[in-house]
Amino acid sequence: MVMRIAVVLSVVLWASPIIAADWPGFGGTPARDHHAGETLATSLHLAWSRQARHAPRPAWPRDGRMSFDKSSRVAVAGGLVFYGSSVDGRVRCLDAETGQTRWTFATGGPIRFAPAVWRDRLFVTSDDGYLYCLATANGVLQERWRGGPTDQRVMGNGHVISRWPARGGVVIADGIVYWAAGIWQSEGIFIRAQKADSGKLLWLNDKSGGIEMPQPHGGATAKSGVTAQGHLVVVGNRLLVPTGRAVPAVFDRTTGKFLFYRLQQNTHRGATATMGHGRVFINGGLAYDLATGSLLKGLGAGSVASAGKTLWRGTGTALENWELTERVGKDRKGKPVTVRELKRHSSLADVPGGQGMLVAGTTVVTAGKDRIALVDAAAGKVTWTHQVGGVPHDLAVSDGRLFVSTDSGRLYCFGGKPVSKPVHYSPSKPDAERDDPVIAAAATRILETSGISSGYCVDLGCGDGRLASQLARNSELFIFAIDPDPARVADARRRLASAGLLGNRVTVHQGRIEATRFPKYIANLVVSQRGLAGQALAGKLDAEAKRLQRPWGGVVAVGPADGLTFDTRKGLAGAGTWNHQYSTPANTLCSTDPIRGPLRVLWFHDVNLELPSRHGRAPSPLFHRGRLFVEGMDALRGVDAYNGRTLWEFALPGVLHPYNADHIVGVSGTGSNFCANGDSVYVREKGVCYRLDAATGKVLGTFPAPPHADGKKALWGYIACENGLLFGSLINEQHIVRHAWRPADMSRLFTESKTFFAMDARTGKLKWRYDAKRSIRHNAIAIGDGRVFLIDRDRALIDLLDQKAARRGAKDGKPPAHATGELVCLDAGTGKPAWQNKKDIFGTVLVFSQQHDMLLMSYQSTRFKLPSEVGGRMAVFRATEGYRVWDKKIDYITRPLVNDRTIITQPARLDLLTGEDEPWSFKRSYGCGQMAGSKNLLLFRSATVGYFDFTRKAGTENFGGIRPGCWVNALPAGGLVFIPDASAGCRCSYQNRSWVALQGPDDDTADGP
Repeated sequence: MVMRIAVVLSVVLWASPIIAADWPGFGGTPARDHHAGETLATSLHLAWSRQARHAPRPAWPRDGRMSFDKSSRVAVAGGLVFYGSSVDGRVRCLDAETGQTRWTFATGGPIRFAPAVWRDRLFVTSDDGYLYCLATANGVLQERWRGGPTDQRVMGNGHVISRWPARGGVVIADGIVYWAAGIWQSEGIFIRAQKADSGKLLWLNDKSGGIEMPQPHGGATAKSGVTAQGHLVVVGNRLLVPTGRAVPAVFDRTTGKFLFYRLQQNTHRGATATMGHGRVFINGGLAYDLATGSLLKGLGAGSVASAGKTLWRGTGTALENWELTERVGKDRKGKPVTVRELKRHSSLADVPGGQGMLVAGTTVVTAGKDRIALVDAAAGKVTWTHQVGGVPHDLAVSDGRLFVSTDSGRLYCFGGKPVSKPVHYSPSKPDAERDDPVIAAAATRILETSGISSGYCVDLGCGDGRLASQLARNSELFIFAIDPDPARVADARRRLASAGLLGNRVTVHQGRIEATRFPKYIANLVVSQRGLAGQALAGKLDAEAKRLQRPWGGVVAVGPADGLTFDTRKGLAGAGTWNHQYSTPANTLCSTDPIRGPLRVLWFHDVNLELPSRHGRAPSPLFHRGRLFVEGMDALRGVDAYNGRTLWEFALPGVLHPYNADHIVGVSGTGSNFCANGDSVYVREKGVCYRLDAATGKVLGTFPAPPHADGKKALWGYIACENGLLFGSLINEQHIVRHAWRPADMSRLFTESKTFFAMDARTGKLKWRYDAKRSIRHNAIAIGDGRVFLIDRDRALIDLLDQKAARRGAKDGKPPAHATGELVCLDAGTGKPAWQNKKDIFGTVLVFSQQHDMLLMSYQSTRFKLPSEVGGRMAVFRATEGYRVWDKKIDYITRPLVNDRTIITQPARLDLLTGEDEPWSFKRSYGCGQMAGSKNLLLFRSATVGYFDFTRKAGTENFGGIRPGCWVNALPAGGLVFIPDASAGCRCSYQNRSWVALQGPDDDTADGP
């Protein structure tokens, strides 16, 4: 079939004076339309290829919407090829004809976007937060500009990077350079325009990140605006800023004025790849009106390229031809309006594609899973294909050559003329470094004495990098090295690059070692090569080492080679813990941590654990003694809480599969299946509980649940650990509750038990058991101060999934009312009753305040609840004696949280001791899930992450760009706020999907110019 073509060469070219054979930036033009100003031969021949030492490491490898750095993106101009590395942060320049290296230049962070060429200058952005201007001929630095206000660093995607990484990929039009820095709206987003010849700033938009606006979920509003992740796009007088997983924001490129950002209107739409096409723009397989942002047409997933009015789309199996047309129509009031339409004219089958595409004359180049192809658009046939190593994500054309970059780190050059013997450049064999005996001996002692052979290491004063090299070659450490001397830094980078370690195992930064601006707490190990030569750490330098040192076990190993000293850091004074579902077995939903706002990033990384649906309400993550524990669909993971590094993973096949549904019950009914205490993590699965080493994940014990009273095998239900005792319950397998929203398999989500018991937490030896007279609801158990509190009460038959069984024998055909029960206090060590209260015990939830000797009884009257959670009442008892202190009718829509002597449950706030109302003003936008608290903070969902700081009069604040889960997954503990992603199954276009740790506004971040 002959395809209808409409290839027009008179497209908007890069506004700077370039020759037609150049491809001066990603997509070839400022509109990123992937259209070359030349044609290609119908058949090509491999001229050369080059394999990088390390394949690209994308920032978000598991997010299909953010593909900007799946491979290195190239620019080609003046017979030279330019590209950067997301591993070692270096820009490379190659001879386009031969593939030989002309020069390299090192930035201070991963390079994730294509450089851009303007005349004899090369502009490139880096995660170190800077825009660099280099001479194209030799790579000499001409100037650099910082995107954010300071040089503060965070741990981002596995690297020490700027708090404001420059991820708004540079675009140049009319001699003006546009770029952006910052990906977290609440920290500030900085979009800049400056003259290419002088660097003069023309405008700066630093307000759009803080816009209060509708968020992706309907009915949700937050102070969370534009972010910048993706190659910026220029179309006419418009600047399009890709915003990660959402649709792009649009600005006036002359003034920098924000025009529109249709975030909520495009709830489930968006991606980083954006392309201008006349008066429309293409994003995420959809076409939008450039003037208004209104959706025009859904094209479908795949790669696109544009030439004149013609749009090409590669689906993966076919090549489609679309045309943009305009006609005069009428609006709803009958007034004439311009109607723009995209119509598909033809499709050619059996064409590899979907990953990349460009148009060169009448030739369309497509890139598929491991293959590229040339299509003669006029003839409607494939004229040439070639297999490549890896997935080809980037294509460029210049001077009759086709350049292809793949995710395996291979770059290909194809030409129109046959080459007798194509050249293949492979990474050179790492140099065998001659060891310095003094440094080698010191490295050995550091590793042996500290006991730390993995994690993150900071080398304060790295010199020429010999110590960093020794540590990397003899351990699993990743080293962040820093030195103030630029010559030493360059020497270290050369040495480590030759050894194959730069970027892969060691990064080298230039800066003040007494004020590195590195994020606090990240270093499992701190060393100093300069110190080995006798340059002792003292004063501010010593303070900086301690600031970087990880709490709960981080080691500073410094001093002269013959007199190394070792210091191991203890836990943070006053830091709270969160080692059970609701903080502690007392269920307060509140830690004692002193963190306060405003909150900002300490570390973040990609979602790398398969999680159940957020509507399944999976167990909360836990924090204990410097470690974060997170459960996924088939495993429990231990994570270094202070730098986000995975420590271990314990396989539990299918453990959270029952939670992977839209029933919205999950742990809100079952309680969690794991907890942490001492040096152990305890996780129950079916009929056993595994005791794991919290540091390694190794099994220390396997404890079977005791049998039922009739001797039959039992399943383990409730779980908690305190004061050397492991507590559990034996599930009532007949009590299967209904779903709270959509139908789902509820057969493994048990909420009631027949027996409560205690074991020795180290051996699993049974200490005692309490066989209920009626039934024990898992939510109605609280433990603390050597006591166990529980409600022994008839089951709520109204909650049953099988309502026929619930109504059986009832006179009126309805399930019987949920009868009141008995409040019981047991001695935790012996199981003997301390007291009982049988008077009007109505509740389904217990919360214990050891500080005030009070026991709160309430309902869990939340959105999406079981029918028995009627709400409207709560009562408080004296915990030591069991008498009722007060009882009150009150409406509330969240699970009660107890902070000191205050009960917080939206919208109420009560005095725990008296039940009296406490005045306060609290509002939040849309948000499922529960509040979690600490001494000074409330955390919750308010469209995005929301928080309320009791120490400041700021009201509800947002940390934008992400959303928490649908129960509890934002934890204030360990001096930080931890938010492992819990948005699985959510298609809403929040700009980032990430694990994040947030810090408060302490003054130890060494801010500086």
